[in-house]
Amino acid sequence: MTVGPTSGHRSGPRRLVLGIETSCDETAASVVEDSRRVRSNIIASQHDLHAEYRGVVPEIASRAHAERITPVVRGALEAAGVSLTEIELIAVGNRPGLIGSLLVGVAAAKGLALSLGIPFIAVDHVHAHLYAGLLGRDCDPAPLRPVEELFPALGLVISGGHTSLYLCQSPTRCTRIAGTIDDAIGEAYDKVAAILGLPFPGGPSLDRLAAAHAAAALEPDRDGFPIARIAPDSLDFSFSGLKTAALYAYRGVPESRRVKDKRLARGEPDPVTRPAAQVAATFQRAAVATIVLKLGRALERYPHCRALLVGGGVSANSLLRSELERLAAERRLPVVLPALEYCLDNAAMIAGLGSALWLERDRIGDPWSTGAVPTTGS
Repeated sequence: MTVGPTSGHRSGPRRLVLGIETSCDETAASVVEDSRRVRSNIIASQHDLHAEYRGVVPEIASRAHAERITPVVRGALEAAGVSLTEIELIAVGNRPGLIGSLLVGVAAAKGLALSLGIPFIAVDHVHAHLYAGLLGRDCDPAPLRPVEELFPALGLVISGGHTSLYLCQSPTRCTRIAGTIDDAIGEAYDKVAAILGLPFPGGPSLDRLAAAHAAAALEPDRDGFPIARIAPDSLDFSFSGLKTAALYAYRGVPESRRVKDKRLARGEPDPVTRPAAQVAATFQRAAVATIVLKLGRALERYPHCRALLVGGGVSANSLLRSELERLAAERRLPVVLPALEYCLDNAAMIAGLGSALWLERDRIGDPWSTGAVPTTGS
């Protein structure tokens, strides 16, 4: 359980929003003031529960959410220094995600809002990742950058379940323009980490190994690690081929008994394999190059974009962050990256976007009719 930095009350008018997030395997609650100032950010991780399976088990995740949701919400209120009666709005991530996990959060949020007689609003978890970079902490001395100067913007969400591009007219109006045709980048990171025998969760483990051996990386494309272009004008992503290339580089190309016998009869050696560190470094270089390539294409197609918004767990990746900053500098655009504490699933982004959406509630319909939805929206 981690706690974000907080401070005491600030003078002047405020809107305090309680956010709840349970879409996958993080039970999270946060109090956000005036849509962007994070007063608290509590996250109860389930990594220890799923480590032996090297992936999230839905039944285990939903049971853990049910056990942890009450103490996590209490912790967020205590860390923010506010009481439940001071909360003016409750926001919850209701889509996409594991249906059992989502139901826990939605039920908790609706129950709290009904008991307190305050509004409730549902938030798209993926869109919230694009909002994460707009958040600041209540103890930060500098004023937050005006949102208006960042839009329209190009948005990129990269996580274990999503690799998508968005055209964002405002923080609340985002249209999906491209996505992955097979694996999400975070899923590819986790699978390659498992192939290399790295600890769970795999993405951060692979990043650390790759960063330590970056100089040993091979050249993608030339050495068999594909940068998926799909088509000359495609904005979509693909990582399945890269994942397979990493598997073959580390374990060797599979061959039938007949082919192997012929090779041995000719006196040919076993296929060349690569050490784990080199595979990790080369895989990471190719994965990041794919993201940068498609972002470059998108910025050329949408030249009116004034900023690049990035969110999702993979936005914490060290090489990716440096390459995005380099791309933004070349294009003379600001890149809005979330603080590391807001890259992974968290409730601060839910509360922040929920607060912004509440100002536009006339266009979003009756929030009380909204339930848990496992699939993504637009």
